[in-house]
Amino acid sequence: MASNPPAPEAPYAPVQPPTDTFGYGGYRTDEGPWEEWNPTAESIRPVRGKHRVAKQRGGGFARSSTVLGVGVIAAVSAGGMASANTGKAPVSISMPDLPGVGSLISDDKPAPEAASALASFGSEAAVAVDADADADQSVADAGEALRSRIMAQAESQKTQVEVKAAAAAAKAKADAVVKAEKEAEAKAAAAKKKAAEEAAAKVEAARLAELAKQYTLPTSSYTITSTFGQAGSLWSSGYHTGLDFAAPTGTLIKAVHSGTVTEAGWAGAYGYRTILTLDDGTELWFCHQSSISVSVGQKVATGDVIGRVGATGNVTGAHLHLEVHANGNAEGIDPAAWLRSKGLNP
Repeated sequence: MASNPPAPEAPYAPVQPPTDTFGYGGYRTDEGPWEEWNPTAESIRPVRGKHRVAKQRGGGFARSSTVLGVGVIAAVSAGGMASANTGKAPVSISMPDLPGVGSLISDDKPAPEAASALASFGSEAAVAVDADADADQSVADAGEALRSRIMAQAESQKTQVEVKAAAAAAKAKADAVVKAEKEAEAKAAAAKKKAAEEAAAKVEAARLAELAKQYTLPTSSYTITSTFGQAGSLWSSGYHTGLDFAAPTGTLIKAVHSGTVTEAGWAGAYGYRTILTLDDGTELWFCHQSSISVSVGQKVATGDVIGRVGATGNVTGAHLHLEVHANGNAEGIDPAAWLRSKGLNP
């Protein structure tokens, strides 16, 4: 019996991988057939180019583990397909024991932990993005906080300047008020002092006017020729000790004030002299008289005639030499000042 010849061997076509495998799409007919390829350490070169691992942040371990797992899946799938085509044993690849990676490359049903790792891939990426956004927001918040602090400090400094300016203005105003008050007080005090002085002057004028009724000048129709203290060789003491009223001989000499005659007669250089002692003890000397009209012990009143002008004693002409001795002192005082104190103006 004839046997049928063996049917021609069909070309190798790889078994279509399941479409739900992670990292692959649908099966393409234009791929294959493949040549036998056994990966070795020499044939697997490190990936070059622009591919680099990003700097790990929070959750980066899960992302790097997932990427490594995807690369391992691709390598193992390629090795499995080559082994299926050639029938040779595949090369074993050692991998670190990373969470979720072993279940991804196992033919068994993925464990719940692996499914959880895959499910958390997207959420971890989202968490990383959220962390970046939070970091950017934190930087923005820090900048805004710094800006707010600077603005607050500037506002505080402005407020301090305004407060200092207000305080300076208030102090200047207060100083001006105090100065005005002091000036007003000074003016008031000056006015009060002036008023007091004017009042005192009026009182003194009234007193002198009243005294003037009690006192009188010793003579009339006279000329002052020599004053008290005037120096010269004409006087034995070297200076004039009284006040000279030059008048014609025989001019009446009057009692300046009421008192008692304590001396009346010749007195050497003073010529004929009459001494009138007042009630307060003041002595009035009337000298160089041509005649005396009173006697010792006689009481006289203001304006009474006590003698006449003459030129007796040490003289150069007819005049009345008047001396004032307060409290009986030998040295006299200025007769002109004493007369003025009594309201008289010689």
